[in-house]
Amino acid sequence: MEQPANLFNIRVYGIVMNEQNEVLLTDEFRMGMRMTKFPGGGLNFGEGTLDCLRREFREEMGQEIEIRGHFYTTDYFQQTRLLKVPQQLISIYYFARPLNPVTIEVASKPFDFENTDGAQCFRWVKLDEITEDDLTFPIDQKVIRLLKERSKS
Repeated sequence: MEQPANLFNIRVYGIVMNEQNEVLLTDEFRMGMRMTKFPGGGLNFGEGTLDCLRREFREEMGQEIEIRGHFYTTDYFQQTRLLKVPQQLISIYYFARPLNPVTIEVASKPFDFENTDGAQCFRWVKLDEITEDDLTFPIDQKVIRLLKERSKS
């Protein structure tokens, strides 16, 4: 018997830009695959979306952030691709700004690490040079398209 997809997976991401019009991306190796995405992660039960994003930046980067505003929330159906039990994926994106200078090591090339589960690196990519194909997941691809459109207006 087929199990209905009645579960939700809520993800919260930060869009961090610098003065050079570069966006901060993270390259990760998780669940046996390489992925490029925006920094952030999964919402825990009992946690608000802003608290989730602050926690994710502290955990992944040791960085406190100021959340500057909402940018985008998934407005179409997207099923999770990497989980055994189907879930509806809802992704929420906020503009964020580090409260202190970014002190994490920044890679100069994608996936500058050994492929071990949980490996991660961050890198700055010029907004006008990034393409949708540079990001792994469909929602992130839409967000980069929206960011590029917004920067032209």
